[in-house]
Order: sequence, then structure tokens, then C-alpha cells
Amino acid sequence: MNKKELEILLSKLKRFENPKVKLEQYATDATIAADALWNAHIDKNIKDKVIADLGSGPGIFGLGALVLGAKKVHFVELDKEAMSLAKKNRRKVESLIGKKVNADFFNLDIKDFDKQVDLVIQNPPFGTKETHVDKLFLIKAMDLAKKIYSFHKLSTREFVRKFVGENNFKIEKMYKYQFPLKQEFWFHTSLTKYIDVGCWYLKRKANK
Repeated sequence: MNKKELEILLSKLKRFENPKVKLEQYATDATIAADALWNAHIDKNIKDKVIADLGSGPGIFGLGALVLGAKKVHFVELDKEAMSLAKKNRRKVESLIGKKVNADFFNLDIKDFDKQVDLVIQNPPFGTKETHVDKLFLIKAMDLAKKIYSFHKLSTREFVRKFVGENNFKIEKMYKYQFPLKQEFWFHTSLTKYIDVGCWYLKRKANK
């Protein structure tokens, strides 16, 4: 499967049906998800790996990773409706690729998930409704894995750089995207608003 084929497959998955503003539930664009996953694939961080998709929502990242050959993905999501969508999307993916995938679903707060994994992929809330929630996701990801792909607003890049360094991780790469936010909530004044985000590839520093 190439990147374009992955994007087409991911575009067929269900999005949030009843997005919750407090949880900052915005669907990830299939083009962006496919690009980020393909970069992780090229970096040899997906095939045969055990992965956690934190705040998985409808499951686009974890399911994309399974399509690319992940050994297993743990989907961790607080919202029951979003978790139900992820399970439906798993069945959709299995029908599209013609085989079962190895997925576990955990309907709980990320702070209560404690399985060690090879990689964390996450697109956490940006912290516009709950201050520093993105920081909590980074803390948890650093506790679970030596490698992380994490989305954050580009305007927070200095915070990410400093926080990563303070926690014995380093920035391997950073990919820039224009993230489309669809008109989901009453306070949105335009059909689509684009915000600048980055996907940081983080790696734990080797102990000296």
C-alpha cells in the first residue's frame, strides 16, 4: 500500500457524529493522518510494533497504523461515543483490507492506561478549552514509550522544545501541517478554519 491508497482508505472512515466542544473533538483530515503515518512508516516505527493511540477518537491513526502492518494497537479514549465509532471503523477497515486487525479498546482516561508500548501516536486536545491538557498527554506518552508522534499547535513549539528536553527526550523531526477545523460548533464563524500545527517525532535519549 502506498501513501495515496492509505489516504483514500482513511477518508472512508466515520468522523465524530456528535463532537463535544469540551473535549476539542475535531476530526483529523485523512490527508494529514496518512502523511504522518507514512512518515512513521518510513522511519520504521510502525510495522510489527505495538502502538498506543491516545485520545484515539474515531481511531484514524491507530487504524492507519494497523493497515501499515502494526502488530497491535491499543485505542485509548474517554468518550464512549467516539470509542463506539472507532470500533465501527475497525470493522470497516477489516472489510476493506480483507483481514482481521489486532486492536484493543480502552474506554478510560489516558492517566489510567499503563501498558508499555513501542510507540505512541496522538493528536491530543490543543488545550484551548482545558489548559495544559496537551501537556498531560505528553507526560503519559513519555511514560509509555521511547518513541512518540504527537500533534501540537505550532504556536506552542517553544513549550514543546523545552518540555521535551526537560524530560530526557529529543526532537528527531517535526512536520508542519495546516489543520482544517470544520464548522462543528455554534461559535465557528467560517465553514473551515485552518490552523498551523506540527507533528513532532520524539525519541527518548539514551542513558549515559
